[in-house]
Amino acid sequence: MEQRIHQGRNVKRFREMLGIKQEALAFDLGEEWNQKKISLLEQKEVIEENLLKVISQALKIPVEAFQNFDEEAAINVISNTFTSNDESTLNAVNPYCTFNPIDKVVQLYDEKIALYERMLKEKDEMMDRLEKLINR
Repeated sequence: MEQRIHQGRNVKRFREMLGIKQEALAFDLGEEWNQKKISLLEQKEVIEENLLKVISQALKIPVEAFQNFDEEAAINVISNTFTSNDESTLNAVNPYCTFNPIDKVVQLYDEKIALYERMLKEKDEMMDRLEKLINR
């Protein structure tokens, strides 16, 4: 049995994630739209592609998101990735900082100090050589 994507429900989910009310979306879509019409739209399983494009522009979300987002598949991925007694994370997602930012600042400061001291030493050596050349 093929699972169908409910495009209207996806419009509602993305609208809500963005914190946009039905009235605001209706306003963005034009004069012929109102809150009730948005509510009816969000109940439609399939939305005409030209209308999806307009909604996509209003919400600044790709049309493909409305056409392809499958909540059940997303929940399966999440539930198979995270378990209650497992602290695993998705690849490349690490909400914890792996270094102390203050240590990094101190390290950069120490490197600059070392560079400055090295430059001063080279300057002093060059001055010594110049003095020797002048004294000859």
